[in-house]
This record gives sequence, structure tokens and C-alpha cells, in this order.
Amino acid sequence: MRIMLVDDHHLLRQSLKRQLEDLGHEVVADVADGTSAISFALNKQPDIILMDISMAGGDGISACRAIMEADARQRIVMLTMHVETELIRKSFKAGAIGYLTKDATFDEVLKALEMACDGDVIISPEFAHALLDETDDMRAHQESILSEREMEVLQLLADGQSTPEIAGNMFISQKTVKNHLASIYEKIDARDRTHAVIRAVKMGIIKIGP
Repeated sequence: MRIMLVDDHHLLRQSLKRQLEDLGHEVVADVADGTSAISFALNKQPDIILMDISMAGGDGISACRAIMEADARQRIVMLTMHVETELIRKSFKAGAIGYLTKDATFDEVLKALEMACDGDVIISPEFAHALLDETDDMRAHQESILSEREMEVLQLLADGQSTPEIAGNMFISQKTVKNHLASIYEKIDARDRTHAVIRAVKMGIIKIGP
């Protein structure tokens, strides 16, 4: 894995860096603030970013949001001492794919990074309840504004199908597929195909894989 570490605790960064590199992983950058994290993330293009929340010079949630707005393909796991429900919700709303506390062991952090690289959402079981109500509300809202055909297009998109393939499977023209996509982007506030799939998966309205 190519990993970027973002934390204002120098000793923690160096400890994680040493342990990760000992296992053969590449730490492409280690920075101490959110502002630096944004530029390094876009320049270095890591496979995964491990980011603290409370930092001088730019907090982690704001940095996460800025990174995801610039490149929705990024994968960010928050590693923090904070356990407040509101911060957990804000982190996932900002685009994080995982949330761990700093009392996690190195093995737990490593496993979380590996799972996040595979696209899995990572959250400690004790925090899961913080997202359940919000996810249910988001899903109900989004499903109510997306038509059945738009839902079908979105699912086929998540399955990796191209515009011609979607058109063929749904027996509609490619222009109609593009019209559906434009409507979906507007309704779920997505910039492009990748961003639409990521948002839809996090909202719980489509699934990836079997």
C-alpha cells in the first residue's frame, strides 16, 4: 500500500511510518496539518490516507472534505482520540471511509487500512449506532427522489457497466442513459460517475459486489 499519514503528533507519525515500512508498505508522505494534507494528497495520490481530526493548521474533517471534493477516488480513514457521535457523522459526511480511535492496536489499524483499500467502510462496532439513524433517513430520502429507472442505471453503473452496456441491458438509447445520469448527479449532488457511485454506496441506496 502507498499510505499518507496526517497527524500533528510527530512521534505517532514516525512510529506508524516505521512499522508500516517494516512490513513493506510505502509511506508517500507524513504531514502535521490538514492544509498540507490537501496538497500532498492530490500530488502524491496515495492508496489510503490515515488522518487525525484535531490539528493546528487545518482540521482533519475540513481537509477530508476538500480532498474528496477535489478527487472522489481518495480513501481516507480517520484515526483520532475523539468518540463524539457528531464528529463521527461529520467525518463520514466529509467523505471518510473509516473511523478508528487511537487506542486501536497497530494490527487493527493495519487491517483497517487494508480493508479500506479494498473499498470497505471501516467503523468500530461501538460507533456504528451513530450512523444508523442518519443512514436510514438518507436512504429513504434519496430513494424517494430517484425514479426506478434512475435506481437501475445507478446500480448498473456501480456494477462497472459502460453507457453502451447500460443502454443495451435496459433497452434504451445511450442518450437516455446520459439523461438519467445527469438527473442522478443533480439529485444526489454528484460531480461524475465515480462520485455518484461513492455517494450512493455511502447512502446505502445501492450495493457493490455480490
